[in-house]
Amino acid sequence: MAEKMATRQAYGKALVELGEKYPQLVVMDADLSKSTMTAEFGKTYPGRFFNMGIAEQNLYASAAGLALSGKIVCASTFAMFAAGRAFEIIRNSIGYTKANVKICATHAGITVGEDGASHQTFEDIALMRTIPGMTVINPSDGVSAKKLLEQAVAMNGPCYVRLGRTAVPVFYEEAARITLGKGNTLRDGTDVTVIATGIMVNEAVMAAEKLAADGISVRVVDIHTIKPIDAEIIIKAAQETKAIVTAEEHSIIGGLGSAVAEVVVTHAPAKMAMVGQQDTYGESGKPDELKKKYKMTADDIASAVRAVLA
Repeated sequence: MAEKMATRQAYGKALVELGEKYPQLVVMDADLSKSTMTAEFGKTYPGRFFNMGIAEQNLYASAAGLALSGKIVCASTFAMFAAGRAFEIIRNSIGYTKANVKICATHAGITVGEDGASHQTFEDIALMRTIPGMTVINPSDGVSAKKLLEQAVAMNGPCYVRLGRTAVPVFYEEAARITLGKGNTLRDGTDVTVIATGIMVNEAVMAAEKLAADGISVRVVDIHTIKPIDAEIIIKAAQETKAIVTAEEHSIIGGLGSAVAEVVVTHAPAKMAMVGQQDTYGESGKPDELKKKYKMTADDIASAVRAVLA
């Protein structure tokens, strides 16, 4: 059975390693360090860790100030409070100034689970990708989270890194090549392409395996960088397969599905379907049960594939 790890857990481990490599790295949090997994960095490098309290606007404004003074800043809270509550500060203080801040937001999507609708954000990718110059990253497992964070910290400029609460299977090998801005083809196929992001990548792989038993050949692409998006891999899929299905733990409005559609309609028109949150709020419940209710499982991807091919 595959090892499981939450992407937030991989983030916490990677921060400690990066702290040694980058003496100018500062980590900040909004009184959630045990949940966002920044606490270990705080213990290891107490002089470079700042708990800003439950004051997210202040967190990101201060992060901008430190970054513009020469620091690399990773600033964390839950995705709802980063992208939602602090949006204007992120837009004007970080985006507009091109500050070297990595907004590492955890507890995104429906798998926040029992915390319910107030904490389940389906709008964060949409919001962050509208900010000029903002890189938007959504890792699919522990290995990709670590590799992409390393590249985000190495680059100069603002990033939004979306991380999850729940442990998910680790399917990438440690030696896998995962490059910021370039999608990964995990499985080749000729009938349809499933383009997925975040925790939905594993669901897409499982869906492809189910469909293969019915003679349907499915290509699976991991788009871990929503912005800048890998247009080349999307155009290739649109030209070489009969249709595209996108899968995301996010609203189908403004997220991965919209980003892929923008590429497809401009360069290689193709039939499309989108699996994700369907313009609704969530509710409190167990993550797996919520994924089923809101139709974000391998079975739902498989159903979308069959429908779009029909």
